[in-house]
Amino acid sequence: MMIGVGLLAVPLVTYRANRIVAGDTRSVMEALPLVGAVGLIVALVAIAGIAVLVRQPPLRLAAAAIGMALLFPAIGWAASYLTPPGNTFARVSPAAGFWLIGLALALLLADCLTRLRFGPWERLASLALAFALLAVLLASGSWNDVSLVREYAGRAESFWREGRQHLFLALGSLSAAILIGFPLGVLCHRARILKGATLQVLNIIQTIPSIALFGILMVPLGYLAAVSPLAHALGIRGIGAAPALVALFLYSLLPVVANTVVGLDQVAAPVVDAARGMGLSRRQQLFQVKLPLAFPIILTGIRIVLVQNLGLATVAALIGGGGLGTFIFQGIGQTAMDLVLLGAIPIVAMAFAAAVVLDAVVDLASGVRP
Repeated sequence: MMIGVGLLAVPLVTYRANRIVAGDTRSVMEALPLVGAVGLIVALVAIAGIAVLVRQPPLRLAAAAIGMALLFPAIGWAASYLTPPGNTFARVSPAAGFWLIGLALALLLADCLTRLRFGPWERLASLALAFALLAVLLASGSWNDVSLVREYAGRAESFWREGRQHLFLALGSLSAAILIGFPLGVLCHRARILKGATLQVLNIIQTIPSIALFGILMVPLGYLAAVSPLAHALGIRGIGAAPALVALFLYSLLPVVANTVVGLDQVAAPVVDAARGMGLSRRQQLFQVKLPLAFPIILTGIRIVLVQNLGLATVAALIGGGGLGTFIFQGIGQTAMDLVLLGAIPIVAMAFAAAVVLDAVVDLASGVRP
């Protein structure tokens, strides 16, 4: 149904004379030459029929993959078809039809992959293949006239600079949280009094809205930079990356500490008793027995933090912290939705890839097999 609506009831693309005007929508029949439009409609209707009538996951998976392989190049074809020759101001953007059809095909793909029960290595291979095909599509030049790629072409250098800054904020805060949160989690596991107070404080921090926490941290960090030449030399400021890193670090502590405590607590008492009976010291029990058994749960907490931080780092742009959120807020200010997508799509892609990769690592650590 979603494919039918995307093909027949809503526009496939939007054509604008320049990047900030509202523009006009184009249906499939208007966005492509007649032969291409009819071919795309017939192919997608056939894929929709397979999704409804066929129950074998491999056939449904093949149909969804073919649909993606047709839809994405079709948008590039539409952009080239609608853009006047030599016109560098016109913009052709994917419209509701593209997003509806893409969502329907993505749901079909996800359903098939779930039913096929792919193991961790198969999931990693599928992710690598998806990104490789996307790279081939972009490298082929077939999307060069699509507005999103045109926005990138004018900002390629700053895009990669802000992308590196985004990863620095997300991974830097995660690394700090692991270095501090993991030992703190071990201490909470051993000292029950410390556990209650620590988790309560971290829960309170987690309830503070991100932009509010960034604002709260601007005052003490700004004061620290003013009174301490060393802090100023290290780049600590009231605005910029410093408050963003500290805020993301504080948000990261709860999942790391809590999952460390839960992982260590869930180790069965008979296992601990057996280790004690073998003469292992408390330190040896921790490192040789408890931590290996708790590792999958601890890794799950790290996965939560990484996906969370990749999203929260977007807000850092509001206080001068940089990152891909810079393009999102610039695009909102300029009413340029393609610029918003230039920042948003890579963030979503990184978060999705991080979730898939760490899920696979968790399964491998747990000894899960398909």
